[in-house]
Amino acid sequence: MSFTEAAQDMRDELVRLRHTLHATPELGLTLPRTQETVLTALDGLPLEITTGASLSSVTAVLRGGRTRDGNGAETGAGGSAPVVLLRGDMDALPVTERTGLPYASRVEGRMHACGHDLHTAMLAGAAHLLSARRDELAGDVVFMFQPGEEGFEGARHMITEGVLEAAGPRPVAAYGMHVVSSMLPPGLFASRPGPIMAAADVFQVRVKGRGGHGSSPHRALDPIHAGCEMVTALQAMVTRTFDVFDPVVVTVGQFHGGTADNVIPDEAYFEATVRTFSAANRALVRRRLVEVVEAVAAAHRLGVEASFGMGYPVTVNDAGEAGFAERTAGNLFGPDRFLVSPQPVMGAEDFSYVLEEVPGAFLFLGACPPDRDPATAPYNHSAEAVFDDAVLPDGAALYAALAMSRLAMSRPAR
Repeated sequence: MSFTEAAQDMRDELVRLRHTLHATPELGLTLPRTQETVLTALDGLPLEITTGASLSSVTAVLRGGRTRDGNGAETGAGGSAPVVLLRGDMDALPVTERTGLPYASRVEGRMHACGHDLHTAMLAGAAHLLSARRDELAGDVVFMFQPGEEGFEGARHMITEGVLEAAGPRPVAAYGMHVVSSMLPPGLFASRPGPIMAAADVFQVRVKGRGGHGSSPHRALDPIHAGCEMVTALQAMVTRTFDVFDPVVVTVGQFHGGTADNVIPDEAYFEATVRTFSAANRALVRRRLVEVVEAVAAAHRLGVEASFGMGYPVTVNDAGEAGFAERTAGNLFGPDRFLVSPQPVMGAEDFSYVLEEVPGAFLFLGACPPDRDPATAPYNHSAEAVFDDAVLPDGAALYAALAMSRLAMSRPAR
């Protein structure tokens, strides 16, 4: 039985698992109920399972029954077997759900609005599919069930705790997948070689003026006016400094200042997200942002404190592994089910930490419900985002096929 057929046979189990996770979302690095649900879903499989020390992670290792060394000689289970890592993230978002689904979140202010419940169910499905064909595996598989993707650097924490060495040798390749509730038609996979998602950093600015009466701004040093000028100056700086073909996006998402309409405050504060695709631009924009706000502050005779918090790095697909993922998806579902993305996505992803250490690929999977238009459906992170359960078997099957096919290769993917 093929992976696609076996995965379809598991469809009801995958849907039940996903709905259980969706109804009981947890945030950050500590997901005790989610961890317990995953451990239950893996119970009875021939896996070596460990849990995280500082976070509610689950790492499961499947030892292949048919392994070989770099020369193709049989070595038996373990030993010098090659390793492939598959990752699924498990955490939710601090969003109050408004989908009206029968399995909607039962926890106020928490929702699986990014589809991580699907990722977890698909990865658990892949563990079942590969365990059933363990004797055919020419190496070992690490299943990385990760908390804390939504801003908590869960992947980095798991790397620190040894997920890349869980099977012994480091993986020869690593693969991650992400569903989207819009943009792509349901069931369509998409990826690309090179940068696939942006680095995301945070720029924080505190403008220090001198408060006064709203009727006499000339007797004060107005931090709100200067702060607003900084915001617009930052946008002009981006368009006049950076090549549109190596894009930079600066978006001010917070601006705070003042307590009354007739009071000029002492301070104003704003924060921006800063997204880049190259190391050169990431370094340059950091310097230019500070230069702009300091120059505007000086022009208005105000003080300013600017800080730059480094967030997730650029998610970069290995060209060979991205091509391998495309071929594998095409072999499994047909070439019309895979799209080579013409451009990367400005969102950020902490699987980037894994891909900094191991060659691999990150893929998207369209999960827009068939009764909605992918061009207008609520996108990931929306309180109204809905994901189609029908993609669960396909995601599980592709995870499994990527691992089995990659382990059968004795050289880097080309």
